[in-house]
Amino acid sequence: TIIRPGLIVGPLDPSDRFTYWPVRIDRGGEVMAPGNPTDRVQFIDARDLAEWTIHMIEQREAGVFNALGPAAPLTVAEMLYGIKAVTTSGAQFTWVGADFLEQQKIEAWKHMPVWVPPTGELAGFHFRSNARAVAKGLKFRPLAVTALDTLEWNKTRTPEAQQGLAEGKLNGLASAREAEVLAAWKARPR
Repeated sequence: TIIRPGLIVGPLDPSDRFTYWPVRIDRGGEVMAPGNPTDRVQFIDARDLAEWTIHMIEQREAGVFNALGPAAPLTVAEMLYGIKAVTTSGAQFTWVGADFLEQQKIEAWKHMPVWVPPTGELAGFHFRSNARAVAKGLKFRPLAVTALDTLEWNKTRTPEAQQGLAEGKLNGLASAREAEVLAAWKARPR
């Protein structure tokens, strides 16, 4: 059996590839949101992947499966607003176009985790079908559960790990850099 999970997220993931968003949104204020609100995203909670993998082994299933979610297509706006719904922050999203982000040397996936622009080399990245895996029992917990559990887990991390996330050391964007790019976005000629 070959399982292709894509981006694995949730509590205990020290890569900050998803953790960035719940933590950043929980901080509140103006949040730089990448690309177009309708750009698609895909990921899977590690707990859903683990449960389904065990199920596949127990059922002696074979084949190639894209084990990623959610069950229905999800836009980056739905992801960000879904995460915001589990916080008490007053976060407000400012959507910054993919071309501008590239000009500012803001990398998709790294500085703006989860998201990649739906053009160029990665055009189909978030359009992979999970139908075969879903037909074999893959289920997904709600985004709200993954986001809240990830946010709560982050609060238990060492001060160094939390500081590293705030500074965008692995993935995500430091607050100062986010503010610079937002200012440049607002100052651009229209």
